[in-house]
Amino acid sequence: MSSAVSQPVVAKLTRAAILLSATISSGPANEVVVRRLCADLSALLRAVGFRDLGARLSCVMGLGSDAWNRLFGAPRPKDLHGFREIHGVHHAVSTPGDILFHIRATRMDLCFELAAQIMSRLGDAVTVVDEVHGFKYFDERDLLGFVDGTENPVDQDAVDAVIIGDEDAAFAGGSYVVTQKYLHDLTRWNAVPVAEQENILGRHKLSDIEQDDAAKAPYAHNVLTSIVENGEQLEIVRDNMPFGEVGKGDFGTYFIGYARSPHRIEKMLTNMFVGAPPGNYDRLLDFSRAVTGTLFFVPSATFLDGVQPDAVPPAEQVPDAQVSASADKAPEHSPARDGSLGISSLKEEAGHE
Repeated sequence: MSSAVSQPVVAKLTRAAILLSATISSGPANEVVVRRLCADLSALLRAVGFRDLGARLSCVMGLGSDAWNRLFGAPRPKDLHGFREIHGVHHAVSTPGDILFHIRATRMDLCFELAAQIMSRLGDAVTVVDEVHGFKYFDERDLLGFVDGTENPVDQDAVDAVIIGDEDAAFAGGSYVVTQKYLHDLTRWNAVPVAEQENILGRHKLSDIEQDDAAKAPYAHNVLTSIVENGEQLEIVRDNMPFGEVGKGDFGTYFIGYARSPHRIEKMLTNMFVGAPPGNYDRLLDFSRAVTGTLFFVPSATFLDGVQPDAVPPAEQVPDAQVSASADKAPEHSPARDGSLGISSLKEEAGHE
C-alpha cells in the first residue's frame, strides 16, 4: 500500500473557491518555474493558511496531458489524456488548460491571497485562460435553485471513489479531475414550471428529496449520471460552484468532478450529451451550455513536494506525437439526429456538507 499523502481532493466543501486554469508558456525556462512552484506549493499554502487555520484553506493542483509530458516525461499516469470532446445532441467542448488550481476556503479573501501568491510566483511562465470566483448560494443551492452535491460520497467512500490505488501503483495517492464551466439561460429556466424542473433534475426543488425511481423521467439528470458497471455504482466527488457577473448577465455553474479514473466521468458526460440510449439526453443541457472542458491528473502531495525544478525529462522519454495521436484521440460520440492543498501539513477532515 502506498504511503503517499494525497492532495485534499476530499476536503470538506467550503462556501468560497477560486478555480484557475492556465497554459504554460513555451520554453524550458518556463517549465523550471512551474516545477519550482510544484515543490513550493505546500510551503506557500502554510504561509497563507496560517492567518486563519479555521478557514480551512486548501489548494489542489492538477496537470494536463501535454503539461505532464513537458514537465516530467515518462512514466505517465496511465489514464491521463486530453479532454475528449463530445458531439451529441449538445456539444461538450474541449478547451486549453495545462494547470488547474482549485483553491477553497470558508473565506474568499484567503482564496484570493493564495491565488495572487501563486500567480506572482509563476509570472510570465503561464497564461491564465480561465478564472472563476465561486460561491455557495444560500442553502447549498446552485443558481438554478436546486441543492447541488447531495449525493457525494463521504469519508472512506469518498476516498475509495477518487484516490488511485494499486491499479496504477506508481501514481497511487493521485486522482483525476474534469472541469467544465456551464452558462445558464436563467430567463428560460425560470419560465419552466417547477414540476418540470424537478423532472429534469429527478429531485424535488424545495425539499431536495430525490424522486422515487418509478417516477423519474428517463432523461432526468440523476438517472443519466448514475453509472453502474458490473453491479457496482461508480461514484465521483463533485465540488460544483455557482458563479456569475450580474452586469454581463452571465450566470453559471463550474462543474469540478474528481475520480480515481476519468472513465466514469466521461461515461456520465456521454450519457448527458449523447443520451442513453442515444437521443435520450440530459434536458438540463437545453438551458445550460458548456463553454470549457478540461481533464487533469492530480498527483499526490508527496509527489509535488519531491519535484526537482531543474530535473528536465530526456526528450526521448516524451512521446508527444504518439500521445497526441492515440491517448488524446476523441472517440466518436455522434448519435443519429433524425429525430457535460491543505497539502500534507494542513490536513483537513474529510467529509462533505
